[in-house]
Amino acid sequence: MTLEILTPEKKIYSGTVYGVQLPGIDGLFEVLNKHAPLVSALSKGNLKILKDKTSFETYTIQSGFVEVLDNKVTVLVEGAVLV
Repeated sequence: MTLEILTPEKKIYSGTVYGVQLPGIDGLFEVLNKHAPLVSALSKGNLKILKDKTSFETYTIQSGFVEVLDNKVTVLVEGAVLV
């Protein structure tokens, strides 16, 4: 699946990933390949990009939103910093 992380200033990440873990307002959740369509609010916390089954990158994000549609995950956040 494809992941894009966007802030008002720039694109932080774009690429093909295995999955992504997100800090939802009601708790942590994970999106994997072929996930059902979804729109959710995000809280401040850590976003983990699962590049494959063994490697990952982590970003600290500010609040925002995520949209999952047609095997593409778009994350819109106020700010993101690579940990």
